[in-house]
Amino acid sequence: MEDFAKALEQHDYQFQKGQVVRGRVAGYDSMGAYVDIGGKSAAFLPKEEASLRQVADLVDVLPLEEERDFLITREQDEDGQVTLSVRQLEIKKIWTKLAELQEANQTVQVRVTGTNKGGVTVNVKGLRGFIPRSHLVERNDLEGLVGQTLAASFLEVDPERKKIVLSNRLATRAASFSGLEIGQLVVGTIASIKPFGIFVEFGGTTGLLHINQVSKNYIESLTTLFQIGQPIKAIILDLDEGKGRISLSTKLLENYPGEMIENPAEVIAEAESRQERAQKSLKIEG
Repeated sequence: MEDFAKALEQHDYQFQKGQVVRGRVAGYDSMGAYVDIGGKSAAFLPKEEASLRQVADLVDVLPLEEERDFLITREQDEDGQVTLSVRQLEIKKIWTKLAELQEANQTVQVRVTGTNKGGVTVNVKGLRGFIPRSHLVERNDLEGLVGQTLAASFLEVDPERKKIVLSNRLATRAASFSGLEIGQLVVGTIASIKPFGIFVEFGGTTGLLHINQVSKNYIESLTTLFQIGQPIKAIILDLDEGKGRISLSTKLLENYPGEMIENPAEVIAEAESRQERAQKSLKIEG
């Protein structure tokens, strides 16, 4: 019993691995810093655990007598000394922040650090993340993205597996939608023509002008009226950010049924002056 009591005295159960403690920097050596956390002996913080970034001089990041929080990474040894980390505490806080950003559907700026077969690796507030090729806006030249800063939305934040997966495509789409509203007149270029409608590129995004929204009159073939690369103006009919869909209409700009078929140039030329009437029409329909 006497030996057991001595063993208890030598072990301070107040300090446990994973615990955040308050401490004061008491001194340094070539390997790290000594921190007073109120234990039987000063705790030790290895130099590589002083910060997320590389540290040349500990005094720059941990001034003498400075008081701050530390994370216990190793419980006390036979001398009663525990090991501390600032770097891992910062990482822990970053994971918490990233989870909050994901919950709030917030976007972040990330720097592309490398590539692999599946996409690109990125720096996310000091942590390593991944953007799959399918979630990149520019996916043809991955090497060309290295060093660039991209906007990204979170797909997965898993601190247990140390996994961060992001989407540049969704972030770009969200940014595009933020400046749009129903009834707005957009100026774009025809990117492609399908039997069911026309895809129009404008402001870094793409909208669909369905064949039924071109004119109030029936249209047999869109290729007889439009060409790829042709400039066009249209009213935003509907926005579906969840599905990434922007619906457009030119028939709302017509003065009479079939005007877009008979005289599309005049409709486009007078689009701005016809916008207010088109907006009122949308409100009536809504």
